[in-house]
Amino acid sequence: MEKSFTISGKVVDVISRSITNAEIVVKDGFISAINPCEHVKDCYILPGLVDSHMHIESSLLIPSRFAASAVQYGTIGLVSDPHEIANVLGEIGVDFMINDAKKVPLEIRFGVPSCVPATKHETSGFVLDSNIVESLLKREEVVCLAEVMDFVGVVKGDLEVLKKIVACKKLGKKIDGHAPGLKGADLKKYVAAGISADHECSTLEEALEKISLGMMIQIREGSAAKDFEALSSLLKTHPEKVMLCTDDLHPDDMAEYGHINSLIKRGLKKGYDLFSLLRAASYNPIQHYGLDLGLLQIGDSADFITIDNPSSFLVQEVYRKGECIYKDGKASFEVNNEILLNNFSRKPVSLADICVAPQKGKIHVMEACDGDLITDSILYEPKIENDNLVSDTDRDILKMVVMSRYDNGKPAVGFVKGFGFKKGAIAESIAHDSHNVIAIGTSDKEIIHAINTLIDLKGGIVAVNNGGHRSVKLEVAGLMSNKTGEELLSDYNKLSSFTSELGSDFQSPFMTLAFMSLLVIPKLKLSDKGLFDVNNFRVINLFENK
Repeated sequence: MEKSFTISGKVVDVISRSITNAEIVVKDGFISAINPCEHVKDCYILPGLVDSHMHIESSLLIPSRFAASAVQYGTIGLVSDPHEIANVLGEIGVDFMINDAKKVPLEIRFGVPSCVPATKHETSGFVLDSNIVESLLKREEVVCLAEVMDFVGVVKGDLEVLKKIVACKKLGKKIDGHAPGLKGADLKKYVAAGISADHECSTLEEALEKISLGMMIQIREGSAAKDFEALSSLLKTHPEKVMLCTDDLHPDDMAEYGHINSLIKRGLKKGYDLFSLLRAASYNPIQHYGLDLGLLQIGDSADFITIDNPSSFLVQEVYRKGECIYKDGKASFEVNNEILLNNFSRKPVSLADICVAPQKGKIHVMEACDGDLITDSILYEPKIENDNLVSDTDRDILKMVVMSRYDNGKPAVGFVKGFGFKKGAIAESIAHDSHNVIAIGTSDKEIIHAINTLIDLKGGIVAVNNGGHRSVKLEVAGLMSNKTGEELLSDYNKLSSFTSELGSDFQSPFMTLAFMSLLVIPKLKLSDKGLFDVNNFRVINLFENK
C-alpha cells in the first residue's frame, strides 16, 4: 500500500546552497517532488546530521540506546569505530555493535578497527590480525578501515599494517587516519598509502598540510579533545575538505551541549556560512563514506529533520526513509536490552602492590591538560613516605596506577600532574586503548579502595573518598550500560557530583584519565607494562637515571 504525505517549511538545499519556501511530497519513503509555495510552516527543513567519526562506547551506551539519545539533536547518521570493544572482546564485540545498531532506524555504519591492540606495549583482550580485519571489511555495514594509528608501521612499510590497507583498497572502502603531529616526508608516505581522512589535527598548520596532500579533515569536539576553536576557520577557507565529529563524547556533555548540532550553532555565532556548516555535517561525510542518506533532492530517500531556526537549532521532528522517528521530544523507537557481555578477570589488590621504593634521581611525571590528549613529560623530585613514593597534593603530583583487567599481572605505577585532586581517588575500566584498569588518587589507600571497588563491579567508573564511593556499573564489556540514556545520565550525574567535591577543575576528569594510557598520543603515557615514551616508542623507567 502506497504511503505518502507532504510537509512544508523553509527547505535548506545544501547542494545548491539555497533556502526555498516549499512543500515536500514524500511517497513510499522517497521524495517525489519539492514544490515552491508561498505559505509554509514556520520551520526549517534540512538534511539530518552525521557524526563522521566516533566511538559509541565513549557515550557509555550501547548503540541502540545511544541512537535514542542522539536523535533528539538531529543526528541521523554515524560512522562508528568499535575499537574499544574490539580490544576487549575482539570479533564478538564488533559483531555485537553492528547487530545492536541494526535495531534502530538511524544510519549507523562502522569502521573496522585497524590497530587491535594499538601497540605491543600493553595487555589487550584480543588481537585483530590482517586476516580478521579483511573478513570484517567485507561486511556491508562497514564503510572504512578505521583510524590507522600505527603511522610508524605505515611509514616503515610494516607488512601486517599494509595488508589491512591493501584489503580495504580492494573493496573500494575508505581508510581513516590517526596521525597527530605527523608532517613532512613521513606524512606524504602516510597519505600516499591511501589514507584519506584524519581527526587528530590540533593546529591549523597541521590541518592545512594534510589538506594540501588531499586529506579530509574531521574537526573534532569531544569531551577530552576539543579542536573546534583551533580548526573552525577551515569551514571558511576549505569547506569541501571538512567534516565534523566528536570522537569521544561522554553522556553528561551530550546532555548539556548536544551533539553535532552544537558545532553548527557555535559556527554560526562565529559568523561562518550556514551552508558550509551543514555540508560539513551532512553532505561531506555522506559523500565521503557513501552513506545511505538522502540530501533533500527529488528521488532521494526521505531523510531529513525540521528545526525552529538554525541559530537555536531546536529539533522538532526527524524523518528516516519517510518515517517520523522523533517528535514531541521523544524517539518513536525503543529497544529493550539486557546484554551481558564482558571480559573482566582480576583479583583485588593490596597496598603493597602499588608501593614504589625510592631510587636515586628524579622521576618522569606526565603533565595533563584539560581538553587535550597530549601530555608533557617533566622531571620532579618525588615525595617519599615510609620508603614509598606517594602522591603530593601540594604540588599536584598524583600517583597513577594501570593494571591488566585480563589477568593478575603486577600493577604499573606512574605519576601525573594537572588533575588537581585534593582528596579521594577515581578509577575506571575505560582506559584507551586496551581498557585495562586505570586509577589516580591522593593516597595509596584511596587508590586501592577505588580499584577494588571497580573490581567488585567487574567494570565501570568509580570515585571514592574517606570510605564512601559513587559508581556507574558498565556491564557490557566494562565499557557500556544497558540502561537508557536518561537512566545512565542520572547515575553519571550523581557520580560527577561526588567527584566534583574531590577538587579537580577538569571538565571531564574521567575522560581525560582514560587517555592517560593511550600509547599513540605524545609524549608520556602509562600502560600496564610501564611508563611509555611515545616519541621514542619504548617503555622507560620511572626514574630518570635508569
